Order: sequence, then C-alpha cells, then structure tokens
Amino acid sequence: MALPADPAEELRLYQQTLLQDGLNDMLEHDNFIDCVLKIKDKEFPCHRLVLAACSPYFRTMFLSDAEESKKREINLEDVEPEVMGKILHYIYTSEIDITEQNVQDIFSVANMFQIPSIFTVCVSFLQKRLCLSNCLAIFRLGLMLDCPRLAVAARDFLCDRFSLIARDEDFYQLSPDELIAVISSDSLNVEKEELVFETVMKWAAKEKQSRVKALPVIFESIRFRLMPPDYVKDHVEAHAVVKSNPELLKKLQVVKEAAEGKLPVVKKKKASIKEGQGKEVNGEVEEEEDEEEALPGILNDTMRFGMFLADLIFMISDTGAVAYDPADNECYFASLSAQIPKNHISLATKENQIFVAGGIYFNEENKEDPLSSYFLQFDHLDSDWLGMPAVPSPRCLFGLGEAENSIFLIGGKELKEGEQTLDSVLCYDRLSFKWGESDPIPYEVYGHAVISQDDLVYVIGGKGADKKCLKKMYVYNPKKFEWKELAPMKTARSLFGATLHQGKIIVAAGVTDTGLTGTVESYNIATNKWEAFPEFPQERSSLSLVSMKGTLYAIGGFATIENEEGELVPTEMTDIWRYNEDTKKWEGMLREIRYASGATFLPVRLNTLRLTKI
Repeated sequence: MALPADPAEELRLYQQTLLQDGLNDMLEHDNFIDCVLKIKDKEFPCHRLVLAACSPYFRTMFLSDAEESKKREINLEDVEPEVMGKILHYIYTSEIDITEQNVQDIFSVANMFQIPSIFTVCVSFLQKRLCLSNCLAIFRLGLMLDCPRLAVAARDFLCDRFSLIARDEDFYQLSPDELIAVISSDSLNVEKEELVFETVMKWAAKEKQSRVKALPVIFESIRFRLMPPDYVKDHVEAHAVVKSNPELLKKLQVVKEAAEGKLPVVKKKKASIKEGQGKEVNGEVEEEEDEEEALPGILNDTMRFGMFLADLIFMISDTGAVAYDPADNECYFASLSAQIPKNHISLATKENQIFVAGGIYFNEENKEDPLSSYFLQFDHLDSDWLGMPAVPSPRCLFGLGEAENSIFLIGGKELKEGEQTLDSVLCYDRLSFKWGESDPIPYEVYGHAVISQDDLVYVIGGKGADKKCLKKMYVYNPKKFEWKELAPMKTARSLFGATLHQGKIIVAAGVTDTGLTGTVESYNIATNKWEAFPEFPQERSSLSLVSMKGTLYAIGGFATIENEEGELVPTEMTDIWRYNEDTKKWEGMLREIRYASGATFLPVRLNTLRLTKI
C-alpha cells in the first residue's frame, strides 16, 4: 500500500501545477502578453513577470531605469531562435527536450540568462554521457561557463583515462591553464610520472614557439621527485627544449638539491589577524603580515592515484572476482557479478586487459543459431564486467591466446549434439570489436593449454578427437599466418596448468591416459627443448599456474582424496603453493582460500585504492 503524501507538500505541488498550467494557458491564448522577444526573424510573446521570476537576467533588465526596459519588444542577440523556444517552453511547462546535439547550446543560453534549473538539468545530462570522445569538450565547456561541478566531473573522467586520452589529438589543443588543471590533479591515473612529462613535452611541441614560454609554470605541476634520478638526468635535462632553457634547468636543479636533502624554503605571506599588531602608514593602520614557509610546487612528491597499482592474483568465478595479494596475504573484493559463467576460460593481455570467454546463453529470437558463448571484459575503472560481442561458435575446453591486438580462441569441443572436437580458430580484433576466423590448427584438440609470448601463440598438449592425450606443441605466427610444430612434451597430458615463467613455459600436473599426474616440465623457447622440473607434491588435474614478480604459484585443481567411507573421490582443492627457486621445491602457502572455488586465475595489476579489502 502506498504511503500517504505529506498534506502540506501535496498542496504545494498542486498549487505549483495549477499556477504553471494557468500561465501556459494564458501564453497559448495570448492573454496578458506584455512583451515580445525578437530573435532574428522569430517572435516569442511572453510575460515579463514570468521571465523575471525565472531569470535574474530578465529581472535586472525589467527593473532597470534604462529606456529599453520599458519597451514591449526586446531584441536578443547571441542566441538561436530554436534554443530560446525550448527554454521558454521549459519555463512555462517544466518540459525540455535535451539531446546530445543541442545540450551545449541550451547550456550556454541557460547560463547567459541565469536560469539555474535548466543549467542543473544540462549539467546532469552531460555528466551521465561523459565518454572518451566528449570529455575534453565537456571539460573545456565547464571551465568556460564557470561550472565547477561539470569541469571537475569531466576532469576526473579524463584523469582516470589519462593514458588513453593523451593519445587524442584534441588533448593537445588544451590551453596551458587547462593542461595544468589536469596534470596537477592527485587523481591522475598514471603508473609512472614519466608519462606526464612526455605528454607535456609532446603538447609543447605542437606550437613550440608559444607554448615553450608556458613550460616554467607547467613544470610546477610535474612531480619530478617521483621519477628515477637517471630518468631526470638522461631524458628530462637532456631534452633539447629543457637544456636550452635556463629557467627550466634552474627548477630541475632545485629537484636535484632536494634529492640530496637540501630543501629550499619559499616565504609565502599571510595577513595577521591579531589585534594591535599593525603599524601606521600615511595616517592609516596597516596590518603586519606573518611569513609562512612552504615548498615550491615542483617539489611536490604526492603519489598519483594510478601509482597504487599492485601485482595481484585475480580469481574469477561465477559469483564474481577477488584479487589476492600473496606478498601481504590480503584479499580484495573486485566485483560481484552473476554474468560470469561456470567453466569459463580467462585471459590477461600484456596491456593488462582481462577477458572471460565461455558459458552458454540461449537466444530465442535467433531460430537458426540460438546458442552462443559469453565474452566479457573487466572494466578496471568501474570494477564491473562489460558484455562484448558473443563468441560466434559456442564451445568448451578451448584455449585463449593473444597476439597482434587480437585474441585467439583455439580448438575445443562443439557444444552441440555429438560434441565434435574442433580444429577451428576464432579471432577477435580488439580494435574493431569484431570476431572473425583465423588459420585452423593442424589437428583437432581440446583440454589443451595456450601461452602467448612476443606476439606468438603456443598450443600445448590436450586431447585429440580419439580422446587420447597429446604431447604435441605448435606455435602460431599471425604475421606469417602459419602454424609450426615444435618439440613435444615428455609426458602427454590434458587439463594441466601452464604459464610463462622467467622466459620458459612451465606445464604442471594434469590428466594422462593412465590417470592423474604431478609431473612438471619446462620448455626453453630459445633452444626448443623440454627439461625436467621439480614434481608437484600431489597428482592433480586442472591445476592453475601463475607467474608473478618472478615467483611461480600453483593454485587449486582437483585431486583424488579418500573420504570418510574409504572411497577415493575427485575433490576440488583451494590451496596455494609457491615454488622456491633456491631450494627447488614446492612450498605450501595457504591450505585453503575459499574464493578459489570454481575460479580461474590470472596475474594482473590493479589499483588497490579501487578495491575493498576483505
């Protein structure tokens, strides 16, 4: 049952509606019209009282003593008739049709005539539609119209995506003040301050003669103390523009001296508020000023938002995603999502993009081919999964690899009657967001591992169409459009762990034709040879390997464990092991990490400030 409305509020809303409907009715029937707005060849009859009540601009005009204020016809310039018509319609009806095409014009006119309600509606409209293609324009519009809410929202949006937006030519049209407003922000999402310097110098090079003069002020917003000293010496001081500019070199000298412990003091004056401390000058009392000490801006060493990246193990399951920091033994909640399908395959690209493929959904509208597979990408900024174009050929037990701005979905089993083993390769172009087909692998395979390195894609092991485990290893070169056979593994296996570790491919555990195995072997890419590697302590299938910051981890999988009745049953493991490079042994780290159940595991770099510690 609906709650009863507050009687006083109900009466107020009723009166407002009655009043506005009455005013609009008088406008439509030309009753009590006492002024006409003339814009170009258009005339808009209206009421002075209504305009004055809604707009301080018109109120001031009508209350002034100027002769024009008494005229019935008022000529307006710098406004289009269509825009003014929409604004007048809003004033009389509270209805306005704002689109991406007209919002900036309506915004500007609402600002000119000081109509705060329309101004607020436009700000909200623009904020909700901030994107890569318009954030720079909206940022500049917010500054031009002196709207801090909009300018800050747009600046924060582009600060979050600084590395992407800095590639856009429109970025290099920013004025010096606009550029400073961006790069002075603590929220700048850059991992290294070097990117800020390089972006500024690229900006300066666009109009070198005029922009170099602004660099001394702009340098105050670059945090040189966050850069390695060698970079400052070899790239900043050695830059042609910098080394020819004594003022810039002087500022960098301050940075170098600060690194040696010599911090300069700049005296900043501040008026005293104490009574009786003034002195008489020309018969008047002038307040004395206290001196406050402050460091110059160029010595700012506050870390940017994007510098809080950490190497984490990303655990993705059908209930969401959790990031684990093995160094600090901390877990962070990343996302909660019902979108993630069970039995998916995940991939982290060299650009730290995270993708998930697999699972099935049924589209009733597609009568010819209703089945398709999920394909999702993790949004680092919003901690959510984005739906991407679905995998066109639904399958399971496939492998994912990447090379040349493309993601390759290799082999697997067809999710149709008969479950045919596949040799086909699907290719997703990350630039065009489209799926296509690539060169098929020379044999049918499922349950295999795929490793990406140097724009090459390696396919290892798995099972063939005869359900026998394979030792095979092939590599695909997308530049040459060819598959090449490499040295086979020592042990034929499927459903095993694989990762690239210290320049070698490590494979561990898995299923053989005779059962589970705990054997591990290492492939030397340079010599095309497989070598023995210390065995994992337990025979498992679906063990996951992750190499991160020089350390090799083994996580989860399935082992055969004796239950209380003495029966051997497949049991999911949720433990984490670490390989000790010194002792050449596997060491248990965690007996159980509950977030590992049903998950895939990836090494990623995420900003811990965006995550919630759990």
